[in-house]
Amino acid sequence: MDRDATLARFAAGWVTNSPAETEAAGEALAKILPPDTVLALHGDLGAGKTTFVRGMARAWGVTTPVTSPTFNYFLLYKGSRQLAHLDAYRLTRPEDADSLLIDEFLQSPWCLVVEWPEKMGDRLPKQAWHLDFASEEEMKRVITCRQRI
Repeated sequence: MDRDATLARFAAGWVTNSPAETEAAGEALAKILPPDTVLALHGDLGAGKTTFVRGMARAWGVTTPVTSPTFNYFLLYKGSRQLAHLDAYRLTRPEDADSLLIDEFLQSPWCLVVEWPEKMGDRLPKQAWHLDFASEEEMKRVITCRQRI
């Protein structure tokens, strides 16, 4: 799938019906993602955010298991690109994000992916790509980009 088709599919709402399909959506986005992009992933618990990140990591040749960074705040993965996976769920106020040193991951060679970005207030760059994850049925997910990417 080419870049325009991938972006159009996310703009319309990419529907997945299994974890494998959610991973495939992450892999497709990773293949066309510009360097130094920040992704903000919005959605409830179990909506598929970490599964999506697993697909991104696979596209970049990451061989270590990708898990939720909830208890670590963030996990780092190295492949053909470097991925910083941040989970802001446990932040109690936006100021708590200041101690996470995310500025280090806003520049090459990193791609920063943030779950629960709303917990960070305005600390993400304005040009971050925001993706909404909606659970519609037991396994069905809809992943939509809420802004032009």
